[in-house]
Amino acid sequence: MDTESWKDVYKGMSSDNIKGLVLALSSSLFIGASFIVKKKGLKKAGASGIRAGVGGYSYLQEPLWWVGMITMIIGEVANFAAYAFAPAILVTPLGAVSIIISAVLAHIILREKLHTFGILGCALCVVGSTTIVLHAPQEREIQSVKEVWDLATEPAFLLYAVVVIIAVLILIFHYLPQYGQTHIMFYIGVCSLMGSLSVMSVKAIGIALKLTLSGTNQLIYPQTWAFTLIVIVCVLTQMNYLNKALDTFNTAVVSPIYYVMFTSLTILASVIMFKDWDRQNPTQIVTEMCGFVTILSGTFLLHKTKDMVDGPVMLPVRLPKHGDEENGFEQEGIPLRRQDSLRLP
Repeated sequence: MDTESWKDVYKGMSSDNIKGLVLALSSSLFIGASFIVKKKGLKKAGASGIRAGVGGYSYLQEPLWWVGMITMIIGEVANFAAYAFAPAILVTPLGAVSIIISAVLAHIILREKLHTFGILGCALCVVGSTTIVLHAPQEREIQSVKEVWDLATEPAFLLYAVVVIIAVLILIFHYLPQYGQTHIMFYIGVCSLMGSLSVMSVKAIGIALKLTLSGTNQLIYPQTWAFTLIVIVCVLTQMNYLNKALDTFNTAVVSPIYYVMFTSLTILASVIMFKDWDRQNPTQIVTEMCGFVTILSGTFLLHKTKDMVDGPVMLPVRLPKHGDEENGFEQEGIPLRRQDSLRLP
């Protein structure tokens, strides 16, 4: 295939996609590092006061913990901005990069050993992320938040939103009272379904702010504030049921399942609302899905092996679920980004 043919197949990333990519990777770097800094602060505060895991708040007086919190907020702002420039199918899966950052820094700084298969998991996440980045669709050109509202009120996405809301209500009022304490999928289902709607609204707000800062005021439109209200409702619901899931089930189980369901439903919502795949050929779509599956494989491998060490096989010891938990950080190691960060969308 000659050079011209390659140019026809792959035209390169748009400037907006590149901006979104840089912001998403920056977000992963800050949030991944924030886990380590916060955990160092929690340990330091726990050594001289009541640990967070048993109800103490001495960490609020620890400067190191606040450094970690500020670092996380910076990461969340970068993630919010990334959705304004790049499609969700590019930004959302890159959340896995923070897992790599946390695992590597925990190995170096916290002396939490990274198993050989954990290193392989990191490599799979990198390969999958690179595959998605190289084949992600171009961002749709949008001139007003009204255009986003029109996309959100098309029959296909309205049907998706109605199905999501009905499913959430059924889960909350029928299944959670009976099975919430024994079946993890019901809590995670509520969080993930609401999360897919919140990401679409966050993207709409991001686009509105980007256009406003460029000179076209979008704050005068009621659609902007409607999207803001949706984000608030969705995020509060997510936080409530994610906290219940973390309080009921083991973090190592909640994190990867939530990552998979949240990311999958977010990609589905984005494909329906913004029609990301309409601007791609079947080869690009299949390649993106392969990249996504590769990231999922790396994520599960990293979490499955993070308690393992190279060397002689040791008999497993079951730890209590709340054992040595410090504000969401357990002995098991560093969790996935979404459980402890405010970045629910």
